[in-house]
Amino acid sequence: MSTWQQTQTPYGSGTAPPPPGFYPQGAPYPKVDDAYVPSGGYPSAGGYPSGGGYPPPSYGQQNIPYYGSPNMPPPQNDSYNASDNFGFSDKTIRRKFISKVYSIIMCQLLITLLCVAVSTFHIPTKNYIASNPGLSLVAIIITFGTLIALACCEDLRRKAPTNFILLFVFTLAESFLVAVTTTKYYTNEVLLALGLTTLICFALTLFALQTKIDFTVMGGFLLIATLVLLVGSIVAIFFPGKLIKLLISCAGALIFSLYLLYDTQLMVGGDHKYSISPEEYIFAALNIYMDVINIFMYILAIIGSSNDD
Repeated sequence: MSTWQQTQTPYGSGTAPPPPGFYPQGAPYPKVDDAYVPSGGYPSAGGYPSGGGYPPPSYGQQNIPYYGSPNMPPPQNDSYNASDNFGFSDKTIRRKFISKVYSIIMCQLLITLLCVAVSTFHIPTKNYIASNPGLSLVAIIITFGTLIALACCEDLRRKAPTNFILLFVFTLAESFLVAVTTTKYYTNEVLLALGLTTLICFALTLFALQTKIDFTVMGGFLLIATLVLLVGSIVAIFFPGKLIKLLISCAGALIFSLYLLYDTQLMVGGDHKYSISPEEYIFAALNIYMDVINIFMYILAIIGSSNDD
């Protein structure tokens, strides 16, 4: 005789034992046409709610854990990816992140452009900057201090409004240094460098967004190239010359153009090997802003070297 029996007898009649944990005392046992109940009752570990007059599950469902029980994982959907540490599977998060980063960069570039315009076209300001070199030293200290704080301290660059305050101070100091540098060049050279920088950065950004080439794997190469550029710049201090200045300026413009491609793809994420967390919008904006500023400075140096008598 099978150990499973079809139960159609009302609970409490004395002919059918009550299943443990499912029906309250005295409640009628519901008639179930296709349910088979084991002789020992349903196991209590299945995760089904007890009490309340619920009918017993069918034979095929009796061992399926109830959602929310320890044996049942949460359901998966399109917006959740366990292997995605940064949430880049959600296109909405990515778009908001990119919009926030470029909004911050636009504000930084506007501040820098304003400082450059004042130092270039306002002669009293230009003369004041040239006659007070101590201001540049203060700006250098502030620039490196805030840059180290934002780059090395994760809590500072992720905690608002501290991150925005530090970024604003850094942008002001960096903009002042750029303005001091532009006072050494003619106005037409500065304007030409601004125009070329705008075109180059716009073209590189479009290229980074649509190309299938993954520039995020070039981090090690770019680090080595930057160190070589630094050594070359130090050598140029002790052995100055028009040719070496021009070579270093061209190399610097090329390296930071590659950095712009690299940082843009890190920000975009998607199919690239490496990507940056959406929480690091200050860090992403800082990197791209520095890329644009360095491209401008090296292009300005190239134009200045070419026009030297």
